[in-house]
Amino acid sequence: MKKYTLIVLMFFVAIGTSLAQRPDENYDREKLEAARVAFITTRLDLKPEQAQKFWPIFNVYNDSREKNLKEMSQLGRVKDVKLSEDDAKSRILKKFEIERKMIVDEEKFVKDLSSVLTYNQILQLNGLSREFARHIYQRRRDDDKK
Repeated sequence: MKKYTLIVLMFFVAIGTSLAQRPDENYDREKLEAARVAFITTRLDLKPEQAQKFWPIFNVYNDSREKNLKEMSQLGRVKDVKLSEDDAKSRILKKFEIERKMIVDEEKFVKDLSSVLTYNQILQLNGLSREFARHIYQRRRDDDKK
């Protein structure tokens, strides 16, 4: 019996050691943010004075947008399968309210940005977040292959 216990113990030690040697799966949020700033700044070809005005406007908008998306996501999660019709209706109406707020926020964002960027740059900005996510995903896949 001691022999089997020792074998099982050695097995778990070996697994623990191998997992400890894996690269950290967590990402450095500051490095990721710096990469996002560099990516967007480069792709929009922002001049230093534009970037200085752009980033505060963008960060406020992006923080608000992320908060709204998170709230909408929470509304869509149904932990209890037995939601009443009134609760379900309330969640749907709240989701529409958040979506309307997001549209108003985006219109204000574009208006504020139009004093800093050209409308062509604003249009380019639309897809850059998704493009950045794809870029990071691709780099991560390439790193995993090495």
